[in-house]
Amino acid sequence: MQEEIKETIESKSIRKLGNGLIVSIVLISVLGGAISGFAGGVFASKSKLFGLNTKIAGVVSDNTENKTSTEQKQENVQSLPNTVDVIKKASAAVVSVIISEDVNRYNSFNSPFFFDPFFQNQQQQNTTPQYKETGAGSGFFVSSDGLIMTNKHVVASTTAKFTVVTSNGKRYDATVLALDPLSDLAIIKISIKGASYLKLSDSSKIQIGQKVIAIGNSLGEYSNTVTTGIISGIGRTITAGGSGTSETLEGVIQTDAAINPGNSGGPLLNENGDVIGMNTAMAQQGQSVGFAIPSNDISKALQSYKKYGRIVKAFLGIRYALINAQIQQQNNLPVDRGAWIITGTDEYGSPVSGVTPGSAADKAGLKDGDIITGVNGVKIDDTHSLSGLIRQYNPGDTVTLDVIRDKQNIKIKVVLSESK
Repeated sequence: MQEEIKETIESKSIRKLGNGLIVSIVLISVLGGAISGFAGGVFASKSKLFGLNTKIAGVVSDNTENKTSTEQKQENVQSLPNTVDVIKKASAAVVSVIISEDVNRYNSFNSPFFFDPFFQNQQQQNTTPQYKETGAGSGFFVSSDGLIMTNKHVVASTTAKFTVVTSNGKRYDATVLALDPLSDLAIIKISIKGASYLKLSDSSKIQIGQKVIAIGNSLGEYSNTVTTGIISGIGRTITAGGSGTSETLEGVIQTDAAINPGNSGGPLLNENGDVIGMNTAMAQQGQSVGFAIPSNDISKALQSYKKYGRIVKAFLGIRYALINAQIQQQNNLPVDRGAWIITGTDEYGSPVSGVTPGSAADKAGLKDGDIITGVNGVKIDDTHSLSGLIRQYNPGDTVTLDVIRDKQNIKIKVVLSESK
């Protein structure tokens, strides 16, 4: 998988909320730990970056009001207009996504004694698949014929079977249709007609302080759990990780609506019951700090699938650091905002160019040390990241980059390629 590589200041600790990233919590609540050690939890600690070697994340969180979590939630419930009606309508379109793995794949073992018949028989007895539920997430219908959006990390396993449980308790086998190569989005489908589905709203119009509703399969056990809150921040950059993997999500929505394990893939709704985001991650430390992928990203992924049969994303092909005042001062840079193309190192410690060979950036002539400050006239800042701006375009589109090279302002045209 191709992806832009980012290195920025100040790390935030967050964890994802579905299968594979906090499965230990889901197993305890759903199956009582049927598969011990199947996947690990996520416990990233907060740290500060004083150079360019520590990975990621970014913008300092906003604290909206000095209220207890309970007081805030009670106020939100009382002030949301027609909250009950909105929830009744929306809940019919929200589903639970159940993950089942073949436990014999994890229980089988090979004999250290090559000709021991006991061990040979033991291995043969475990060849018949035995699927057990190992995790759970959430999702929501986006069409009446069974298209469902969820998080990629919920359905990422290539060996699992996935079952969708609708709001009326019916169970359906699910097929994974597409995984987003750059974001934590996936499209799955079940065989159904006349399903209630949710409308995707324009997330570019959301505002800090706006009231929201989150619905999901809380803790993998309580389906269609509803919580309320407000939008606490817009355009956040976070690094989500667990089970030995991590990924950076840019431009996400921060909310104080309670988001729990199992909520991954569930909708974040506005007061009208329209989707403004997909619940994806939560902070390990602190209360009521959750994150959602904006609905405009979801819409683009869905449109791409309908057009190409897969989720197609534009790719630039660089390694960069998001500049702020601290990075500018430490490295004597001419600006305090932008994407600074930097060299990295491979697994052997050898230097690697910040421009991927053969990529769109390489073909356009971008170089290590270049600072990209804008895309088609839109400046890179706290709410407009480089990857977020590139995501607005399709492979084959030509964009003009504002670049500082050797303290000179230049413009470079790039024909974007497709992320693989």
